[in-house]
Amino acid sequence: MDPLSDVLSLLKPHAYVSSGFDAGGEWAVQFGDQHKLIKCYAVISGSCWLTVEGVHDAVRLEAGNCFVLPTGRPFRLGSSIDGPAVGAGEIFPAARRGGVVTLNGGGGLFLIGSRFGVKGNHADMLLGLLPAIVHIHEQPGQAALRWSVEQMMKELRDEQPGNALVAQHLAHLMLVQALRVHLDTSGGDRFGWFFSLADRHLGAAIKAIHAGPAYQWTLQELGEIAGMSRSTFALRFKERVGEPPMQYVARWRMLLACDRLENTSDPVSAIAASLGYESESAFSTAFKRVMGCSPRQYGRWRKVESETGSVAMDLPANRMHPGAINGTRHIEHNGGSGLLAVRTRN
Repeated sequence: MDPLSDVLSLLKPHAYVSSGFDAGGEWAVQFGDQHKLIKCYAVISGSCWLTVEGVHDAVRLEAGNCFVLPTGRPFRLGSSIDGPAVGAGEIFPAARRGGVVTLNGGGGLFLIGSRFGVKGNHADMLLGLLPAIVHIHEQPGQAALRWSVEQMMKELRDEQPGNALVAQHLAHLMLVQALRVHLDTSGGDRFGWFFSLADRHLGAAIKAIHAGPAYQWTLQELGEIAGMSRSTFALRFKERVGEPPMQYVARWRMLLACDRLENTSDPVSAIAASLGYESESAFSTAFKRVMGCSPRQYGRWRKVESETGSVAMDLPANRMHPGAINGTRHIEHNGGSGLLAVRTRN
């Protein structure tokens, strides 16, 4: 698979909810920390303002626009940028499948949206790779995403046989559609892992790393794949992606290892060998350096979590920070906004 597919496949969407929102008059709703929830919306009529924590500029949403919030950050929707806001928990039920929530009698804004959770103790690190806002406001990108959102709402409302599998595929489809259009945007000096995929040189190196995570990569080899000298490649990779190339190689291997530890019964020795480590001890040392605990400790935490339905023991916060794989969460730049509005090419 390609690097973006690799990341999205590790997120494992689940727990789907889809609903409509009809607001009128002067209104604002504040949504708190989304706790590993990804939200996709299509504005059917009316308009509103969107602000996301950590993003400097507010976004004006108009009828026909679609937007995706991949990182789970708190956000606010409102008829104006400022003013008091009601908490989302006061008007939205805990789970709403295919219904419509009305605020102030409706009539001013109508949007439909789907949300889904992602699994894994490493999910925050993966979400930190994605842009804070994907705003699609031109054809044909918005038509494809709107269809997916509407189809998700229909599937969850009608509860036809097989709807759980269809919902899972639609969740991945919505993300891929939105992120593809986002990458296709021209112009701007864009930083971060996600935008580096569209860089002809760095993208080739990242693709090679993902294609062969067990290979014993060297800076020289990766630089040659990127068409750069070793030193130029190392400098550009760190500047654009947010961490040195070999650190990225090690961290990606550990994310793959986490997925195996969480979702298989494979022994640590087998996981170590599959990722190119000559011994279990060498792998354990590398795992602890990146993740802050040993593979066996991670496996035990994962087992406790799966049995109790909650994290009984916290993983080291300094290792599991949402932006750890980039070195910093706020790695992307565009005039200080952290947002890149999408314009598709005809």
